[in-house]
Amino acid sequence: MSSERRQEPVRGGASAASPPVLRGWLRPVAGFAALVVAVLGGLYAGGGEPGGVDRWVSSPTADSVGPPWRRLALVLDFLGEPVGSVLLVAAVVAGCLLLRRPRAAVLAVAGAGVSVGVATALKHLVGRTIHGDGNLSYPSGHTAFATALALAMALLAVGRLGLGRAAGMALVLGAALVAGAAMGWAQVALGAHYPTDTLGGWCTALAVVPATGWLVDRTADRTADRAAAGAADRAADPSAPRPEGRSADAGRRGRH
Repeated sequence: MSSERRQEPVRGGASAASPPVLRGWLRPVAGFAALVVAVLGGLYAGGGEPGGVDRWVSSPTADSVGPPWRRLALVLDFLGEPVGSVLLVAAVVAGCLLLRRPRAAVLAVAGAGVSVGVATALKHLVGRTIHGDGNLSYPSGHTAFATALALAMALLAVGRLGLGRAAGMALVLGAALVAGAAMGWAQVALGAHYPTDTLGGWCTALAVVPATGWLVDRTADRTADRAAAGAADRAADPSAPRPEGRSADAGRRGRH
């Protein structure tokens, strides 16, 4: 009985932006990620130097990698820039629509956009800098963007493949880790961020995307409920005037 009540009904079923089977597990992940973002922000607020963890991982310099790895880092960095990110999101949205998953398309746009927006706001709030006072660094918006987009695509795959909790969480966290690590490496390799900046960006997306997916589903479900209620009311009272009937009557009167 309790297991049935804990399960959240979603009208979209497999088309939900956030698969119901994962929601109970995504909440603590998002909460822990938000805590990490807050703790790191407090530790490095107002700073302009790498911390102990940053020095242990890598010393951020403009020449930390050479060809061909530098070219790869530049390509990854481009995908997080305005032009590259728009092209990437457009490709993901097109794929979602071809698969008839409009909620996933909305999550791809909203999840990535909100994650970058939150990261930008945190940069001004925390005030950590790199290579000068004008370069705010914590958290990494590029890493937040890449992780958010990977999460949206992984959530789509979980729903479409009908994966269970364990396999679904493995796919979601694995995709987030690969995308976040790749973009984070590029940002550190190019000297644009400290390693802890990229960790903060990764956790920002992990905190934002599950909440955004829940909001997308809740909004879509309410819209569907209102439409179904309206259809039921019209079916129960056939004599009630309908918008299309009024339009047709008005058109006939106009012709006379």
